Amino acid sequence: MTPRRAPAPRRDDRRRTFPALPPRPGAPGDFATTWWGNAWVESMEDTALDTARLQRGRAYAGSGHVDAITVTPGRVMAYVHGSRPRPYRTEIRLRTLDETGWEDLLDAAAARPDHIAALLDKDMPHTLAASADLLPTGGDLTPDCSCPDDGYPCKHAAALCYQTARLLDEDPFVLFLMRGRGEHEVLADLTRRNATRSAAERTTAAPPMPTVEARVALAARTRPVLPPPFPVPAQPGRPPVYPQTPGAPDPLALDLLATEAAARAHTFLTTGLDPIGALTPWQDAVRLAAAHPGSGLTASTRALYRDLAAALDRTPTDLARAVAAWRQGGLAGLAVLEEPWDPPAGPFDRARPALAAADFPHFRPWRNRLSTPSLQLRFGRDALWYGYESDRDREDWWPRGTPDTDPVGALTALLGR
Repeated sequence: MTPRRAPAPRRDDRRRTFPALPPRPGAPGDFATTWWGNAWVESMEDTALDTARLQRGRAYAGSGHVDAITVTPGRVMAYVHGSRPRPYRTEIRLRTLDETGWEDLLDAAAARPDHIAALLDKDMPHTLAASADLLPTGGDLTPDCSCPDDGYPCKHAAALCYQTARLLDEDPFVLFLMRGRGEHEVLADLTRRNATRSAAERTTAAPPMPTVEARVALAARTRPVLPPPFPVPAQPGRPPVYPQTPGAPDPLALDLLATEAAARAHTFLTTGLDPIGALTPWQDAVRLAAAHPGSGLTASTRALYRDLAAALDRTPTDLARAVAAWRQGGLAGLAVLEEPWDPPAGPFDRARPALAAADFPHFRPWRNRLSTPSLQLRFGRDALWYGYESDRDREDWWPRGTPDTDPVGALTALLGR
């Protein structure tokens, strides 16, 4: 196959001169802002023999010591000011692509419209840059300078390399020019290839589509009777045993979630109702933690609490307190913990005289709560009283006891009488 001839280069398309870039002293982090600009810098830094010269070159570039930069195929040239009055002529040479390399690169770009769109938006796709070794690798850049410094590279060549990375940030087509072809030449070739591809697609005959006659499609047909549904099992199924594998999710957490999913599906299948579908993520996390088997905060329980709390931007202590409320009164108990409200006149107003008549200490009211320095009763929207305890004068309330319609009964249960 005879290779396609490259289009005639547009005048001055293979030679561009960029004015000196403004100083950027003390730029933190990477000198370039794009991945391809940093790849250009890394190709020089990987083969540098003296990191001190690199640092001085970076300082030269940031201080504006590099004059206008001229880019031609295989060469980047600029005059760099040093310690002497007369600037030094500095070059960086690199390999240009041969015809086969350009064919591979342009075919890869034309095959994907998103590549062309990215280039027009001054972006360089990773896959396109890798398709023909467009970016330099270690040892691909050869510095040369008229200064007497025999470093590799000298600080003037390093400064030119750093400033060139800033040019590549602004226009990735500069990289194409370094490899042998200018922007207009590349875009013209891509346009021609895209037009050829589109014409070929239009002339390709579409495969015949299978057809069905209307009278056949609309003819009356008798469908067989559906088989009866499978019987619903008496209990939800058990999940498989999950192995303990490094880097894999915690098998206890997987078992817990799978068991919960099976129980929820079984309830929905037998009743048509989803028991937890209306819960918020936080309420569902509290429900999951409260249903965890075992007592006390074992190692597995601590891990579960930590993961659930972190997923919802809460602390394990927040979750432990909410679990205590859920175990005390379910969703209503959690609402009592988290939602103070103003109850209407009635049972709440009669609670303080009833407590005083039972010789309990004086309680101070606030919204739906009656408190002493270490004991508290909360009146829920479900007309139940919930007991809470705290270390004296700490206001660190934790649910305790069993809810009761009678405040005296709730307080008795809280005190264990």
